[in-house]
Amino acid sequence: MSATRRQILSRTGASVAGIAFTGALSELFAGSAAAAGRRGGYGPLVPDPAGLLDLPAGFRYKVLSRQGEPLRSGEGLVPSNPDGMGAFAGRRGRVHLVRNHENRVTGKIGVPTVPGLTYDPAGKGGCTALELDGRNNVLGERVAIAGTAVNCAGGPTPWRTWLTCEETEDKAGTNGYTKDHGFIFEVDGADPHRTGAVPLTAMGRFQHEAIAIDPASGIVYETEDAFERPFGLFYRFLPNRPLGGTGSLRAGGALEAMRVPGVADLSVVQEAGTRFEGVEWVPVPDPLAAETPIRLQDFGPRGITHAQKLEGCYWGGRAVYFVSSFARVKDGSGATHFGQVWKYEPHRRRLTLVVVFGPDTDIQLPGESPDNICLAPSGGLMVCEDGDGAQHVFGVSERGEVYALARGRQNIGTTEAPEWGEFAGVTFSPDRETMYVNCYTPGTTFAVTGPWC
Repeated sequence: MSATRRQILSRTGASVAGIAFTGALSELFAGSAAAAGRRGGYGPLVPDPAGLLDLPAGFRYKVLSRQGEPLRSGEGLVPSNPDGMGAFAGRRGRVHLVRNHENRVTGKIGVPTVPGLTYDPAGKGGCTALELDGRNNVLGERVAIAGTAVNCAGGPTPWRTWLTCEETEDKAGTNGYTKDHGFIFEVDGADPHRTGAVPLTAMGRFQHEAIAIDPASGIVYETEDAFERPFGLFYRFLPNRPLGGTGSLRAGGALEAMRVPGVADLSVVQEAGTRFEGVEWVPVPDPLAAETPIRLQDFGPRGITHAQKLEGCYWGGRAVYFVSSFARVKDGSGATHFGQVWKYEPHRRRLTLVVVFGPDTDIQLPGESPDNICLAPSGGLMVCEDGDGAQHVFGVSERGEVYALARGRQNIGTTEAPEWGEFAGVTFSPDRETMYVNCYTPGTTFAVTGPWC
């Protein structure tokens, strides 16, 4: 097989990768600290003698946690498959890091069951919480919620808790589960027993991916990463007690799905800058999906708007941004693309396709299939790669330059056929001086410091 552009990039240590981007990249960085953004990356990646993580010169990493090691709480072993993650300020300069574990029922190290923190004893997913000092020394590591399933991503709340999302629709009696799954749970990394293991049922039961909260209105936006056609929907949840703090989302509210008039499938929109005015929000007939998955329910003669691989979601400025990692005609989408970022402005009821990722012909170029994303201190994005071959955390500047910030070096294949686990959960410390990121397989959590600005 001939070498791909991605393989060439990793071999040469190039710092900036050519990639086809269309759209206004500056749109993505609303609310970021740096106006101009970083140009050209931080230089070539330096091979790590320890064989864990390649970084540019001047950057260092610390391994915070690895799957299979004992939890410092003594509750069991560090679970497998670390995924979405959030970092929250604690007292005396400490950081509380809440980490999802995307475990299914078999094959991996599950989250240990703990009294008062376990939803369904048959569930192997959940969250763990690390407490760090100002130098990223681990002071504590414990179970934050257990007995959930396929905890993929989520998002932070304005009151410094984490909403962890189950990416499944399995019901009680399926795969050995004793309770229905497909919910969002609130997790307090500083005091997990304060939030417990209570599903936020009014926020819907579906294959959740990520959330973002409007800090002015308290409206929660939710993405659905459904695996089969018809694909997922983009939702908003109108809480009865908006911005009420920890536990307020248990007071219920209304769940609605986005309808773009005249557009049944977002994948058919191919030109960055395309705008749709008058976006509608349609009440979900049965948020608990007792008989029929939400995306298959009857939204009336005008239907509803679907999209494949709705994943990352974040709030910036006065808008919510959400990612469609890819779409493929062969999977049932209306068109093929290599990644989109959409922007919804609630005050204008306007939806805009901001950026189209990837090349037209070569899916091996960096930037294809963006997954977890976050704003970076330099005024750009950090994007976790979820594809084939070498796995990177890529930075994206406001000028559209893509550069490798980190490369995973833990070979989970063989010498003859190497493989590397994807990155997930990229996030920054409250002081913006540390990037935290997970290697999904083998489960490893890193703290990366360096000259970010």
